[in-house]
Amino acid sequence: MEWNPVVWVNDASKFASEVRSEFRKVTWPSQQEAVGGTIGVVVIVAVITLVLGVVDVVLGKLVQLILP
Repeated sequence: MEWNPVVWVNDASKFASEVRSEFRKVTWPSQQEAVGGTIGVVVIVAVITLVLGVVDVVLGKLVQLILP
């Protein structure tokens, strides 16, 4: 690693240029795809939350029956 600030600036410039080049290759989802994916995630999280909540209540009742 060199301690020359000129080298740092050149390396940073090269890095930024490469990042910009790769960023142009990214394919972004359409708004409809993004909304659909978000809705899907929210639904899945809600279902998992519901299932875990039911399991928690059932296990809590079982523990209350076992340990009065």
